[in-house]
Amino acid sequence: MSRIVNCFKKLELRGRKALVPYITAGDPTPAVTLPLMHEMVKAGADMIELGVPFSDPMADGPVIQAASERALTYQVSLHDVLEMVQRFRLTDKATPVILMGYLNPIEVMGYDTFARAAAQAGVDGVLTVDLPPEEGSDLLNALNGQLLDPIFLIAPTSTDERIKMITSNACGFVYYVALKGVTGASDLNVDDVAAQLKKVRRFTGLPVGVGFGIKDAESAARIADFADAVVVGSAVVQRVADNADSPDDIKTAVADLLREMRQAMDQ
Repeated sequence: MSRIVNCFKKLELRGRKALVPYITAGDPTPAVTLPLMHEMVKAGADMIELGVPFSDPMADGPVIQAASERALTYQVSLHDVLEMVQRFRLTDKATPVILMGYLNPIEVMGYDTFARAAAQAGVDGVLTVDLPPEEGSDLLNALNGQLLDPIFLIAPTSTDERIKMITSNACGFVYYVALKGVTGASDLNVDDVAAQLKKVRRFTGLPVGVGFGIKDAESAARIADFADAVVVGSAVVQRVADNADSPDDIKTAVADLLREMRQAMDQ
């Protein structure tokens, strides 16, 4: 049983939903990432989504684009991100870590090489934003061979046929994109998201996470009413950016946000 599956089962027994914060590895400096990962777990994160910096993050809004730019000034690579996960695993054996990024760095490393290195580092799932499942058989085979969960995005515009195809290839959980647009966009329609998740659940028994547009404790709690996981990206990364000159302030600001969300979700 993967760490992701085990995490969801434990949360279900406790009547809780997963809180999954996203940060970009290496933002604002590589030295911040590892202590911030541990701080997020202390503050109530159940899983961590760790972004691999990329020069053209097409699905990301300006907040996360800027985070990639800050990390890339330190030339943070996919190898560096895997090393961060490996160091995280020295003291945290339980918290699932999902890599989120784009295909190019994985393709350069090689699918099989990447999958082996990710599994050895302690990665649990991989979300490759720009790789549709119908074109991903080589990477999927490599991930499955290392018991890594491939995570896929489902868009508000996805047809029933496409949802069926996506969920048939996914493991761990599926990620519903709550907004038409990039990360950090506004105008989250919670009622519409709830209706869409009912449709998604007709095609899969996997947990369903929701991300894009969740900004505060109130929106996290409303999404947690019907989703299995709440994924928070831009709101976390903005707090990193606002405190970029002080690593201690970054940890405090991010932890405060996650504690507020965790408390609201549990209520």
